[in-house]
Amino acid sequence: METKLLITKLIRNHTTYIATALYSGKKLLELYLEPTEQESILNNIYVGRVKDIVKNLNAAFIEIAPGKPCYYSLEDCHNPLYVKKINSPRMVQGDEVVVQVVKENIKTKPPKVSTNLTFTGTYLVLTTENTSLGISRKLPDEERERLKQLLEPYRNDKFGIVVRTNAAQVEDTKIFQEYETLKQEYEQLMQNAVHRTCFSCLKKSPPEFLSLLKDVHQAELNEIITDDPELFDQINAAGFHATFYEDKLLSLHNLYSLETRLQEALNERVWLKSGGYLVIQPTEALTVIDVNSGKSIAKKKVQEHYLKINLEAAEEIAHQLRLRNISGIIIVDFIDMKEQSAKDELMLHLKQLVKKDSVPVQVVDMTRLNLVELTRKKVRKSLAEQIEGEN
Repeated sequence: METKLLITKLIRNHTTYIATALYSGKKLLELYLEPTEQESILNNIYVGRVKDIVKNLNAAFIEIAPGKPCYYSLEDCHNPLYVKKINSPRMVQGDEVVVQVVKENIKTKPPKVSTNLTFTGTYLVLTTENTSLGISRKLPDEERERLKQLLEPYRNDKFGIVVRTNAAQVEDTKIFQEYETLKQEYEQLMQNAVHRTCFSCLKKSPPEFLSLLKDVHQAELNEIITDDPELFDQINAAGFHATFYEDKLLSLHNLYSLETRLQEALNERVWLKSGGYLVIQPTEALTVIDVNSGKSIAKKKVQEHYLKINLEAAEEIAHQLRLRNISGIIIVDFIDMKEQSAKDELMLHLKQLVKKDSVPVQVVDMTRLNLVELTRKKVRKSLAEQIEGEN
């Protein structure tokens, strides 16, 4: 089935968004909304100032602008680049240090920053504190070994190299060219940083839709489509090939029912083909998903019927986590099953499904109460949070 990436502008309640939507056929897999009037700070690099050290959290709060503190874990403090250092071997209040925003502010939590700076390309990522050579685990073993041998001569003690999934089957020259580009970007920033004043933005990340474009598995992407001339120029200038959609009778987002899919992704209830349904309820601490049999009724072999609904629910849950960008702790209350073999089948099925997610998902365990625990890495805001500020 063809995979397409739609990048278009969408207006909701007087707010204009750049919508980045990944489709498999007509099924919407991922959707991100970026307000045109509000710039994201994710992946920006700043000269920050340490405002507070919180010993019981083993953390610091580092301001990247006056009155804008960010959370920083001192466990991650390995070899930071200081612009100004108070006379102490440890990080202390008043230090000025180069940091990168690695998580947006989510709900009441402030943004999170790291001193492990990353320079991200389509095929590679350079990292400043982790100096190892890492290869994407999503690649086959044979391809992992080939790429490891290819880049082994470039290992050094200044920065690390992470090979992304998109490097698979790519010409060696393209990988080497990107390596040189990222290396120059890293060297220039490191040289300039020590001469910049506090709260300077050393590197501004590209628009969110271009960052998302780099994250998409290029080998599985058949087409990038946009109907906006400005976005079309930006996509092609970034080295990607976009198709320009032009039809005055049928808009791009209507062709793909984007607004309808968005509204469905914001609903609490999700219906299953069997007649069962999910109830998805985010809370401050975690997200709870309840699986219900609903209109699905079995007169015979009830346990087999429950397993069938649960397997269908698992597929839809994996889809909804990705579509809604639900992250953190997720608790799923599946329909109770008596047989351990049925529970094992469900857990194995769920683990296989979440491997398709572009964000790391871990299926932790099933509790004695038959609640399934998952975690999904937090990076960007959930879909619901992306439009929270609508008027």
